[in-house]
Amino acid sequence: MRIGADDLPAALERPLAPLYTVVANEPLLGHEAMCALRARALQEGYDERTVLTNEPGFQWGALRAAGDSQSLFASRRLVEVRIPTGKPGREGGQALVAYAKRLPPDTVTLVSLAALDWSGMKAAWLKALEGAGVLVVAEPLPGDRLVGWIEARLARNGQRASRETLEFLAERVEGNLSAANQEVEKLALSFDPGELSLEQVGASVLDVSRYDLRALGAAMLDGDRVQLVRMLDGLRAEGSPLPLVTWTLAHELRALVVVHDALDAGRQKQAAMREAGAFGAREGLIGRAVGRIDGRRARRALRAVSEIDRASKGLGTRDAWQLVAALCLGLANAPRRVAGRSG
Repeated sequence: MRIGADDLPAALERPLAPLYTVVANEPLLGHEAMCALRARALQEGYDERTVLTNEPGFQWGALRAAGDSQSLFASRRLVEVRIPTGKPGREGGQALVAYAKRLPPDTVTLVSLAALDWSGMKAAWLKALEGAGVLVVAEPLPGDRLVGWIEARLARNGQRASRETLEFLAERVEGNLSAANQEVEKLALSFDPGELSLEQVGASVLDVSRYDLRALGAAMLDGDRVQLVRMLDGLRAEGSPLPLVTWTLAHELRALVVVHDALDAGRQKQAAMREAGAFGAREGLIGRAVGRIDGRRARRALRAVSEIDRASKGLGTRDAWQLVAALCLGLANAPRRVAGRSG
């Protein structure tokens, strides 16, 4: 059975299938489909989770072993198979076909794949997975659907906007769903539920201040002290909302922590980036930061953001902007390594 990512919510209202395969031709929608499937499985009591990642050194016999193993602690299990390249290879393809023919009982299996081209979509192993369960294909949204998608995202936060405002926002993100999602999150932090004006959305999306908050996150991760000092002075002078500043810092640091945790667990760097939702140019940014800021420092910085958030609300005696500067410049002082982690 094959469905689109937008059909998944309705499909999850029915009993769970034993096997779901997600093809992330659109990375954000693919990531969200996997999150929805995990959440539903956990809700149904599939609370023992095994994660298998197809990376150098991975043995496909582990898939059958995971299916055949008996749990001592849970009656229902979740087996997750991650194929970051979308190409399992000959041995992997054979293993997936065999697994699909003999799915383990009391188990939900999730297979996640990167984008596949037309030939990949015709592969025998993918056909076998589709025939044994549900194939979810997360495709990029056509341009005429982006406005409705943004409108629905705003509605989740109790916000709405006119058609003109929605079209303006869609035009600014240029079809990039990850960018659109980040803008919607910014709007939720900046404004109360209700109607958003074109002026409000324009001020947020265009960053009418001369200092782009996304550039602040990039400068912090890259350790650009000169740019950081200039941007922090400008943001403070222009009265930029501190909740947006803390959200930006936390957003980047959280991704950095996720990558470090994945690498520490033995996963390859590409797979770790996908877990953190780092795609495109942001993948390079996070990748450079991983080689400069270690996991312990990243976790400590993320905790410091909570202190900044409290200070911005008048809790405590410390100045929130001074804390922001101390955090950013402290990370900028992290020693640069000769070579980053390869994963």
